[in-house]
Amino acid sequence: MTTADRRTRLVAALPDDVDAILVTKLVNVRYLTGFTGSHGAVLVDREGNAVLATDGRYREQAAGEAPDIAIQITRTVATDLVRSASTRRLLRLAIEPHHVTLSAHESLRAAAEEVDLVPVAELVEGLRIRKDDEELRALRSACDITDSAFTSVLGELRPGRTEREIAWFLMQAMRSAGAEGAAFDSIVAFGPHSAVPHHQPTDRVLERGDLVKLDFGARVAGYHADMTRTLVCGPAAEWQLELHAAVRDVQERCRSATVVGANPVDLDAMARQLVGDRGHALVHGLGHGVGLEIHEQPFLVPESAADQLASQVPVTVEPGIYLPDRGGVRIEDTVLVGDAAPEALTRSPRELVEV
Repeated sequence: MTTADRRTRLVAALPDDVDAILVTKLVNVRYLTGFTGSHGAVLVDREGNAVLATDGRYREQAAGEAPDIAIQITRTVATDLVRSASTRRLLRLAIEPHHVTLSAHESLRAAAEEVDLVPVAELVEGLRIRKDDEELRALRSACDITDSAFTSVLGELRPGRTEREIAWFLMQAMRSAGAEGAAFDSIVAFGPHSAVPHHQPTDRVLERGDLVKLDFGARVAGYHADMTRTLVCGPAAEWQLELHAAVRDVQERCRSATVVGANPVDLDAMARQLVGDRGHALVHGLGHGVGLEIHEQPFLVPESAADQLASQVPVTVEPGIYLPDRGGVRIEDTVLVGDAAPEALTRSPRELVEV
C-alpha cells in the first residue's frame, strides 16, 4: 500500500461535514506521506490533494521521501497550512485534538478566524491499526533482529555483569544485526529489580540465583518490536520454577486466544482471571498494538476503546507476576492476530533458561 493509498483511506474516513484534515502528529505525518523529519504537518482535502509543510532543513528530504505531494517550506507549519486552507475555502478543518495543545489551538484559530476547527480523535491512528504487507515486512525484520539479540546476550549473562552493561550489549547486538536502533530503552532487571515492571537498568551486578528480566526490541524502518523473556542465573529455585511456569501458562493461553474477533477487554480480563486464580494480580494491561509507535492501538486493557481484533494487527501479549523484594516474571511476544491462530513474530524460547 502506498502513502497515496493511505491518504485515500483517510479521505474515506473523514466526517461528512469537514472539507479537509490537518495532521500534526509526526508519526501520522510519516504514515500518510513517508516524510521522516522532526518538523512537519500535512493538509489533506476531500479530493485527496495533500500539502506537506516543513522547514528549510528538510527541503530535499521531503522532496525525496514524499515525491507525490506538494511541499510548502515554512517554520510555522500548522498555522500556515490553516491559512492556505482558508485561501482555498476549506472552511471546515478537522484537527487532531489529542495532539494539539491549548496554545497551539489558539494559534490555529488566530491564523484564520473564518476556519472552523473540528476535532476528530485518533482518526489516523485507527487506520494504522491494520498493517499492510510492507509494514509487516519491517515488523518481521525487527522481531527477527530482536530474537537474534536475545540469542547473543545469553553468553553475556554471567555473575559480575551489570544491568547497564547488558542493556548496552543488547543495543549493540541489535544495531549490528541491522536495526536502526532500539524500539525503546531496554529493561534489564536482576534479582529483586525484576519485580519492578518498568525498572531502569542500574549498576547492580548479576548474582547467582537472580531472576533476569529482559524487555527489549529492535526498530526497523520505523517499526517497533517488543519482547520480554525472564531467565535465571544458575540453577532455579523451586519458587522461581513455579512462578515462571504460571506466567508461561497464562501467556500461552492468552496468546492462543488472540485471534480475529477477539475482544481486547475480554482478553485482558482472561489474563487477570488466570493470574488471579494463582493468587496474584495483574498490575498492568495484557498488551498493546505495535507499529510506528511502541505503544499504539489497539490496547488490551480493561478500558480499551477497541472493538474486535482484525487480521494483520500486531499486538503484544505480556502477562507478568511480580513478588516485591524477591523477583518477577514477565513473558511477552509480539503477535500477529490470525483467523484461526495467532502468529508469534518473536520466537525466542519461552521456557525458563538457566544461564
